[in-house]
Amino acid sequence: MIQRYEVGARMSEMAVHNGVCYLAGQVAEDGSQDIGGQTRQVLAAIDALLAKAGTDKTKILRAQIFLADLADFPGMNAVWDAWVVAGNTPPRATVQAALAKPEWKIEIVVTAAL
Repeated sequence: MIQRYEVGARMSEMAVHNGVCYLAGQVAEDGSQDIGGQTRQVLAAIDALLAKAGTDKTKILRAQIFLADLADFPGMNAVWDAWVVAGNTPPRATVQAALAKPEWKIEIVVTAAL
């Protein structure tokens, strides 16, 4: 069985199957903020979605981070490092990518266990 959350015409924000949560790419609601503010917004959205499924950031299996500008890497890392739980840091990749809206600085995709 597949459970979908926040289902829209084009995509769902999260799907859960066989004990694994798959999140869509999460982006900032307020694109006017700097990389720190946008990263905090994205991580809060991830926390909220994982909570809906009954899991949390300590169970993230992998994270994919897309930055519009790699110059934002240190600022993103400062927020990330404060958010992750020591001893539960997930495998992660960070790449530069053109994001769908010019105001977005970051998009994060995670997969987590229940």
